[in-house]
Amino acid sequence: MQKTILITGGAGFIGSHVLRLFIKKYPDYKIVNADKLTYAGNLENLKDIEGKANYFFEKIDIVDKEEVKKLFERYNFDGVIHLAAESHVDRSITNPMEFIMTNIIGTVNLLNAAKDLWNIDKKGKLFYHVSTDEVYGSLGETGLFLEETSYDPKSPYSASKASSDHFVRAYGNTYALPFVISNCSNNYGPNQFPEKLLPLFINNIKNGKSLPVYGDGKFTRDWLYVEDHAIAIDKIYHDGCIGETYNIGGFNEWTNIDLIKLLCKQMDIALGQEPGTSEKLITYVKDRPGHDKRYAIDANKLKNNLGWEPSLQFEEGLKKTIAWYLNNEQWMNNITSGDYKNYYKEQYS
Repeated sequence: MQKTILITGGAGFIGSHVLRLFIKKYPDYKIVNADKLTYAGNLENLKDIEGKANYFFEKIDIVDKEEVKKLFERYNFDGVIHLAAESHVDRSITNPMEFIMTNIIGTVNLLNAAKDLWNIDKKGKLFYHVSTDEVYGSLGETGLFLEETSYDPKSPYSASKASSDHFVRAYGNTYALPFVISNCSNNYGPNQFPEKLLPLFINNIKNGKSLPVYGDGKFTRDWLYVEDHAIAIDKIYHDGCIGETYNIGGFNEWTNIDLIKLLCKQMDIALGQEPGTSEKLITYVKDRPGHDKRYAIDANKLKNNLGWEPSLQFEEGLKKTIAWYLNNEQWMNNITSGDYKNYYKEQYS
C-alpha cells in the first residue's frame, strides 16, 4: 500500500465522509480510523465501507498520550488528517474542560507522536489539522474571513480550536513538522448528529416539535455541503503547500431565520403538508452567551490555487439533506434513542 493515513474522528459527521472518500478513491492506501466513539461518533455512519480491505478501525481516546504513541508505532503513519474534536458551542459553554482536553491536549498528543515518528525522515509526511472559521471571531455586516485574519475566538469551543491551530503552527516552526491547516464554515448534510441546527429542525418538524431560534434569528453563517468539504480536504492533503492555511467555505451566506424558513418551506413540500405548516413551529428563545453575529469565508485561495469550488447550490444541497434524513428514519431513531451505541458492541465486543 502506498500510504498509511490516520484519520481521527472518522466515525463522526465530517470524518465519516472524508473516510469514505479516501477508502473508495485510494484503494492502495491503508486508512486507519481512530475514534473514541463519544455521543457523536457513530460506526453506523460507515456500514458501507467497514468491510473494505484497506480500512482499519481503532477505538482510542486521543487524550491518552500512551495509547496515541502506541497507535503511531503500530501503523507507522505517513500522514494524519485530524478531525477528532468536541465541536458544539452550547456544550462548550456548559463543559469547557472537555473541549480543552480533547481539542488541545488531544491535538498536542498527536503532534508529539508524529514528531517522534517522523524525526529522522519527514519526506512525504503530513499532519493535516482540520479547524473552523469560528477561530476568527465575529464579522460585522461586511467583510470576509481571510487566511490572514487575526484570531479572536469568542466561545470555549472556538478558543480551544484556536489554541490547537497555534500548536500545529508552533510544531511546524519549532520542529519542522510538515503541516497544513484548513478552517471551514458550517457543514451540513447526511449523518450529522441532531444537536446541530439542520438535522435537529428536520427531526422536530417531522415530529411537530417547536423550532427554537436564538435571539432575533439574524445571525449569519456560511453553509458548506459536507461532501464538498471532504473533496476539499482530499485536494488540500494531496496538493496543498506545506505550512499553508486554506479557508473552506460554501460562498453561501444565510441568516438563521431565512435558512429556517427555507427549510420549513421544503419540509412542507417533502411531507405533503399545507404551505406554512412548519413555519408555525418557529419559537424565539433567549440568545446564548457570546453568540457570534456573522461568519463568512473567503475561499478564493483554495479555488484559485487548487481548483476547488462547491459542487452544489444551497437549495439543491438542502433538498438532498432533507431527503436523506427522511429516507433514513431508522438512523435518526437510533441516534435519538441512543441505540446506535449498541452497534459497536455488536460488531467489536
